[in-house]
This record gives sequence, C-alpha cells and structure tokens, in this order.
Amino acid sequence: MNTITTKQYLPLSIEKAWDFFSNPRNLNLITPHYMRFKILNENLPEKIYPGLVVQYTVSPVMGIPMGWVTLITHSSEKEMFIDSQISGPYRIWHHQHHFRATGSGVEMTDILHYQLYGGVFGKLLNALFVARKVKSIFDYRKQKLEELFPIK
Repeated sequence: MNTITTKQYLPLSIEKAWDFFSNPRNLNLITPHYMRFKILNENLPEKIYPGLVVQYTVSPVMGIPMGWVTLITHSSEKEMFIDSQISGPYRIWHHQHHFRATGSGVEMTDILHYQLYGGVFGKLLNALFVARKVKSIFDYRKQKLEELFPIK
C-alpha cells in the first residue's frame, strides 16, 4: 500500500473551508489542467454526503481519457470526509480529507492510501512514474489553493 500525507494551512474560517471542499464541483478548480478532469454527473449536488457517487474522466497519461468513479463513504461536517474509488485506474484509492480549525485559519490534512493493479509490475510502475504523478497533483493543488486563498 502506498501512502501520501499532506498538510496545508489556509487562512479561512472552518465554515468557508468546508463550503469550498465539500462542493464536488470545486475539484475541477484544484486539479491540474493537463489531467483534463471532467465531471460527468449531470445533477451533482452542491454538498457531498455519504453515498454520493461522482463520475468523471481524467487523462493522466498521454491525453488518454479514462473513467473514474468515486464514492463518498464518510462525511462529518466541518471535520472530514472520505472518498474511495469504486471504479477506475487504481486497485485501491482511499482518500481522507481532514479539517481542523486553528486560531487564525484551517489546517487541512490529506491522507491517501492507494495501490495499483499488477502486483510487482504495479509496484515498479508506481516507483518509476505514478508516485511522482500523484505527488505532482497534490503539489499543484497546494499552489492553487495558495492562489485562491492567499495569506494576508
């Protein structure tokens, strides 16, 4: 199992942070353009909830589109939510999003557990390519959030 943990401080109230991150439409704002991320759900709600299925396509390699379906498995307002892949490129994708109010903003912690298909070949592919690609997506997101919510 591969694990990535990131932390980021945002100068927002917990309410504003939750409003932004619990709106599945905002995922497009913080996903790199080269991924060609596109939500397929026609009637996507403005707030996540346990049981919500989000369907989208991404093109992470050579512009080749692939389907990806995630399920919001847990949600605790202003505290955390979890999305898990139910169909897509990973054998396992379990992404926890945690939010903690601080004196002057919000500390956001992401914990991602993922595993590729293919046994030893999948491990090699992860070491050569996928781990860097996943990290670059989180790096992009961090930078984009700093642009959207600058520290004053």
